[in-house]
Amino acid sequence: MGQARTSRQAVHRSAVIDIGSNSVRIVVYEGPARAPAVIFNEKVAAGLGRGLSTDGRIAAEDAERGLVALRRYALLARHMEVKDLQCVATAAVRDAANGPAFIAAAAEAGLNIRLLSGEEEAEAAGYGVLSAIPDARGIAVDLGGGSLELAEVADGKVGRRASFPLGVLRLPALRKDGEAGFERAIRKMLKAADWPREGLTGLPLYLVGGSWRALSRLDLELTKDPLAVLDQHTFPRTAIRRLIRATRRLTFEQLRAIPGMASNRAAALPDAAALLAALVNILDVPEMTVSSSGLREGLLYQALDAETRAQDPLIVAAEFEGRRLARFAPHGRAIADWIAPLFADEAQADSRVRLAASLLSDVAWSANPDFRAERGTEIGLHGNWRSIDIPGRILLARALYAGFGGADADFPAMGALVNEERLARARQWGLAIRLAQRLTGGVEAPL
Repeated sequence: MGQARTSRQAVHRSAVIDIGSNSVRIVVYEGPARAPAVIFNEKVAAGLGRGLSTDGRIAAEDAERGLVALRRYALLARHMEVKDLQCVATAAVRDAANGPAFIAAAAEAGLNIRLLSGEEEAEAAGYGVLSAIPDARGIAVDLGGGSLELAEVADGKVGRRASFPLGVLRLPALRKDGEAGFERAIRKMLKAADWPREGLTGLPLYLVGGSWRALSRLDLELTKDPLAVLDQHTFPRTAIRRLIRATRRLTFEQLRAIPGMASNRAAALPDAAALLAALVNILDVPEMTVSSSGLREGLLYQALDAETRAQDPLIVAAEFEGRRLARFAPHGRAIADWIAPLFADEAQADSRVRLAASLLSDVAWSANPDFRAERGTEIGLHGNWRSIDIPGRILLARALYAGFGGADADFPAMGALVNEERLARARQWGLAIRLAQRLTGGVEAPL
């Protein structure tokens, strides 16, 4: 019991309170600094940005709703023993005439609110993308309720960045003159800020924000993707046409019925699709990739030292999860080294996934024996992994499926998303890992 208490007390928790134009949210993280896991996530649809178009102020009832949420979040953070708490406000508070009064009222709850400029917001979103996709090269596009941020990302750094008054709450008024007029207005705004700059067209977009994720949910629904994972879901510019058609054809009730679709996001889908179509045309975008990591994760990433930033988030997270669920002292790296000679000719990207599978080689032991393979598959496919694309998730799942007894069973249909040779290789990883675990009894010394 004493050891359990000591372990619990040693856990480091951080949190970010994000005061946006649509919602006020708290996210609490626990685990390794480079790849923390979300252990609590709550938002209140305060709608602080709703009244700005009327009189430039946060409406009294919206402000009170937001302040009630902030008082609750401050209380929760204290009782959850959060060590590092960041509280930031963005476009609505930034633009409102009574924004300073709102910040002062929040301070009475013990919250020190940092008011982000548009460029700071864009920078944090850019680093959020890089925290999860270190090799990202393109433009991070963060769509919120009050503003749209653009940030160039490449070589692990955020370059030029800008903020525009193009949040989803502002888009309906801009679209009143028709789609051609809407695109002209956006083109004019971007051109005034020198976007796109010469030589920087044709770059992919990394989509950040709830409205983009909702649009991606619609795309997954339309394409009947067998693995409906939003993070790093990629779709080409040609998909924009079907998304716009769908937002015109489907009723609000039909959009709202899509799994995981919130009512406020469903209502904003036509505007979000129109904005994305305009951006794709103006910036000559070939494809878009969804990033589930954005401003909040970017703030955490910015606080890290250079050595921690350089860590591989997939490997860090897999090692942490493997240690948490292992029967004995975890030894996934020893297993990875032991089986490595069998796979000396494989690509570095696949070797990295093989290492992750080795680190997770004991995570399903506590499941019902008849369902350990399925448990391994679920962890591989749906784990809260960063820096892994959809094919990578499938390879990880295939290895764990084989490693926990599913080598000779049919693998789920999403296996068709990866070529047969790579999928067969992942099965071999699982068999080799299973052999190592059987020979060692789950401990390292026999290796």
